[in-house]
Amino acid sequence: MPIHEIRPPMVKLPSICFAALATVMLAFALPAAAEPLRINTGVGAPYIQPDHKGFLDRLVPEIFRRIGIQAEAVGYAASERAMINANNGIDDGMAMRIKGLEAIYPNLLRVEEKIIDNDFVAYSIRHDFKTTGFDSLKPYQVGYIIGWKVFEAPLRSAPSITLVQDANQLFTLLDKDRADVVLFERWQGNWQVRERGIPARLLLPPLVTTEMYMYLHKKHAHLLGRVAEALRAAKADGSYRRIHEQSLPRL
Repeated sequence: MPIHEIRPPMVKLPSICFAALATVMLAFALPAAAEPLRINTGVGAPYIQPDHKGFLDRLVPEIFRRIGIQAEAVGYAASERAMINANNGIDDGMAMRIKGLEAIYPNLLRVEEKIIDNDFVAYSIRHDFKTTGFDSLKPYQVGYIIGWKVFEAPLRSAPSITLVQDANQLFTLLDKDRADVVLFERWQGNWQVRERGIPARLLLPPLVTTEMYMYLHKKHAHLLGRVAEALRAAKADGSYRRIHEQSLPRL
């Protein structure tokens, strides 16, 4: 009697199943794309803006692009929160802080090339005089933001001071003629004057000028020298100047 081999019927899988399986296998085979480094800041416009056209919005990605790394500037309303998150490694660093921050936040390492000089200056609508020192402010009603140490100590014995909570209150004070002079950081002050349409003038020279630096969390210590060199290169080839001119408003 002839023997017949009995084979199970072949099941044809839809081609879409093979495509789906291939996609899943490929996803496991490829490494996940690295998230951009988060370099934070506690300052506002024009350093960082909602449209990502601020000074740090542009400069931070440019610096890291030069060493083959994606990075972005991230803004915080509270400066203290920005420093804590950077020190704890939640963020990867800080974009613009004074020298010596590492003494308070030991997990942060300073990049040895300054980001910018911050000028702390005076604005006035009704008065025009040279701010040759804090003594030049004594005849005037002066306003500044609570907690700004750069003004606090020099004006401790000043005869007429008004303290406010934020930049909006500060320039409202000036606009409503409730202060003769208000004190602020230069580029953020220029932004406030321009955006609000206040007929104020910037008084010079600056009362204080401070070098500002980038900091990285210690887990990125190996990048410190490369980031410093990339920043120097951006200054040398004109890229830094272009970003500065495109981002920081003059009066």
